Amino acid sequence: AGGQGRETVCIDTYRVLDSSRDRDCYEDVRVYLTQFGQEIIDRTCNVRVRGCEVAWCTVSVDPIQFNCGFYQLTVRYYVTLNLETCMGGRPQEFNGLTVLEKRSVLYGGEGDVKVYSSEDDSSCNFDPRDAGNKSPIGVVETVDPIALSVKVCDRGAMNGCCFCTCDQIPRELTANAIGDLVDPDEGNRLFVSLGIFSVLRLQRPAQLLVNASDYSVPDKESVPVEESDPCKLFRTMSFPTNEFSGTNCPGQNQGNGTRPSPSDRGGCACRG
Repeated sequence: AGGQGRETVCIDTYRVLDSSRDRDCYEDVRVYLTQFGQEIIDRTCNVRVRGCEVAWCTVSVDPIQFNCGFYQLTVRYYVTLNLETCMGGRPQEFNGLTVLEKRSVLYGGEGDVKVYSSEDDSSCNFDPRDAGNKSPIGVVETVDPIALSVKVCDRGAMNGCCFCTCDQIPRELTANAIGDLVDPDEGNRLFVSLGIFSVLRLQRPAQLLVNASDYSVPDKESVPVEESDPCKLFRTMSFPTNEFSGTNCPGQNQGNGTRPSPSDRGGCACRG
């Protein structure tokens, strides 16, 4: 039962200062492959994307000079792709990885207070960039991208879009995601076009006063799982009366004894 007392309490939370909702399309982005995947695209040009997933994302916030309170939010997505081709009459799957990058300017306010916490790492691994950082916190919410197109091209036929080189991709990510990537001097290249939806926001720690009630103890008790009788469960279901009743035609005048004209039936299966 819930308590009846209400009081004003102070909570420590985050206040959103600015946010944006974005729909971004990336055309012809370079896809990095393993040695196995590179050998496949060197022998075939018929490739399709079975699925793609955001494997990792990095977010950085940098102040904009001569524009106090505004920050540039840089987001880099690492997207893994599950690809498929047909070789010798049999489907063959392989994986790839591509990098997307987005920049956005949002208002993050001005703050001169340095915040420290006992939850922070208090070891001797001192990093001056993290010491009481006064910048706002950048947050990104996204869903897995949508694959729009994919193509295999000769190395010199198309440059495409590339946000980083193969050696700039974290090895910890590739080792866990698809394996070691290669970037040969010769051979074909794979490019993909992706669409992605995201919500960006800048937030800062804030203390707010809110109205709160006393702690309430739940009334519901947990019930242990028991073996149920399927016939007993079926008998508790209501009889589907509507499924056995006739379907009325659209536009039919009910209750006045009139019949709809052929033009009012609109292709309905009812005929009389």
